[in-house]
Amino acid sequence: MEAETTPLPQSPPPGARPAVTMAVVMRKVALANRWQPWKWQLDAVLPDLGEFGTHAVCLEHDEHGARWLYPGFEVELFRDQGEGYYLNLTSTTPCWFVLWRMPEDEDGGGTGEDAHPVPMTVTLSYNEAGRWLDAGEIVENVPLAPEQRDWLQAYVNEHYRPEPKQRRRPESFKAPQDRARY
Repeated sequence: MEAETTPLPQSPPPGARPAVTMAVVMRKVALANRWQPWKWQLDAVLPDLGEFGTHAVCLEHDEHGARWLYPGFEVELFRDQGEGYYLNLTSTTPCWFVLWRMPEDEDGGGTGEDAHPVPMTVTLSYNEAGRWLDAGEIVENVPLAPEQRDWLQAYVNEHYRPEPKQRRRPESFKAPQDRARY
């Protein structure tokens, strides 16, 4: 499913953070594996203008898999995440990051045939996604649409300045008297 080409807001009301509301689409994919017949994966992150309702909806379900839509994920931009947004934008493929989990069922496994994933949160910060991964969470990503990338780039241009890199000269380039003594 392709990302919608709906323009994102350019400026928030005075005193508010820039934010967009997004919907997450998860897809169940059949596998040719006798121990694991299927897996869930992130399919898309779409602009949510209110047309999807407020509850998760099964978009399709058949013997080949399923697709579920989860509406209502507000993604706010924070100044202290500027470096994470910058790193996302300067990566090979700028993207949305989605943290999702499988629900625990009564047996504690959360792997029943009818179980479906639950997206927890969505971000544009590379650093925030990295912290989630370090904590052992499931984090997947999908590419940003060009208008979404432009919206994030405008925010980064206004609110973030990368710190200049401090280059140290290798010891071998220094005069002997200026070298560190160990």
